Amino acid sequence: MTADTAHRLVCEGTALLWRGDYQGARQLLTALARRIDRGPRRAKERRPPAASPAESFHRHRQAQSRRARLLGMVLVPLEADFGVPLRRAPDVRQACTEAYGPAQGPSVVSLRELLGLIGAHEWREKGVKVRALGGDRIHPHYGVFSPVRGEYVDLVAEAPLPSHELAFDIGTGSGVLAAVLARRGIERVVATDQDARALACARENMARLGLAERVEVVEADLFPPGRAPLVVCNPPWVPARPSSPLEYAVYDPAGRMLHGFLNGLAGHLVPGGEGWLILSDLAEHLGLRPPAELPAAFDTAGLRVLDRLDVRPVHPRAFDPADPLHSARAAEVTSLWRLTAR
Repeated sequence: MTADTAHRLVCEGTALLWRGDYQGARQLLTALARRIDRGPRRAKERRPPAASPAESFHRHRQAQSRRARLLGMVLVPLEADFGVPLRRAPDVRQACTEAYGPAQGPSVVSLRELLGLIGAHEWREKGVKVRALGGDRIHPHYGVFSPVRGEYVDLVAEAPLPSHELAFDIGTGSGVLAAVLARRGIERVVATDQDARALACARENMARLGLAERVEVVEADLFPPGRAPLVVCNPPWVPARPSSPLEYAVYDPAGRMLHGFLNGLAGHLVPGGEGWLILSDLAEHLGLRPPAELPAAFDTAGLRVLDRLDVRPVHPRAFDPADPLHSARAAEVTSLWRLTAR
C-alpha cells in the first residue's frame, strides 16, 4: 500500500491495522503526516484570513483535531501482555502498563498513541530537572502535566512567603509546586488533586525527594478542609474544551477551575493569609477571556490584589514565527497574583 492510498483510506474513515515491520509503520505515519499537513495548508490559502485571534485559535484547534483523528487511524496489534508482535518492535510492555494498568488480553492501539506512551515512559524514567529544586528532578506520569515550562515554577520559588507554617497546593498534578514550597521551608503542605494519575505521581515524587513526611497528597475537588496562611493554584490557562484527557492540564472549559479556586479562596484563608494564583494571560491575547474578566472575578470573590509578579515564557514556540498562534504567544505573560480576602 502506498502512502497516497493510505491517506485516501483514512480520510474516508477506514482504519488500517498494520501487520508488517514496525519501523515501516512509523515511516507510513510520517508520510501520512506530511500529506495531512499539506491539505489544510492548501485549504488555508483559499480561506480568508481569520477575523480575530479567537478565530485563529479555533481554526488551529480544528486542524489539530483533524490531524490527530486521521493519524490515529493507523493501528498496531498488542498481545495479551502488551507485547507488539511485529518485526523490529520495541518492548513497550512497561510503558503500556503504566498508562493502561494490567493487560486485559489482546487488543489494538493507535500507533500515534503508542509513540506517545513510549515518550511518556521515557520522561517518567528520566525525569524533568527543576531549577527551583536545586536541579532535582520531577518524574511525570502518563497523563500528568510535565513541568517543562519552568517560569511559573520560578515565580513560586521567588515570591515572599506569608508564613512557614502551612500551605495548600490546589490541583497539584506532578507535585512540583508542593515540593518547591516544602523546600522553601514550609513545615506542612497539603496538595490536592482529583485525578488518580496525578495523585499517584505526586506521592511518588514526594517520596523520591524525601518530602513525604511534610507533603500530604489528598484527593479533593479543589480545597482540602480547613484554612491555611498560603493557598497556591496554577489552573489550566485556556478556557476551552480539551479534546483528550492529556489536555486537561491546559484547557479549562468555561474557566471552571479558575473561578472555583477564586470563589472558594477567601473561605480557606486564615486572617491575613494569601492566595497565589499562577496564570498565563495567553487566553486574553487569543480573545478567549476578556481582560476585565479576571479583575471582576477577584472582586466578586471578595479578594484584593496585594502584588503581581510577572515573567515572560521562554519555550520555543514563543519565538517561532511559523507557529499559527505566534502573535499571542509572543505577547504572553505568566503572572503570580498575590491575593487576600477583603
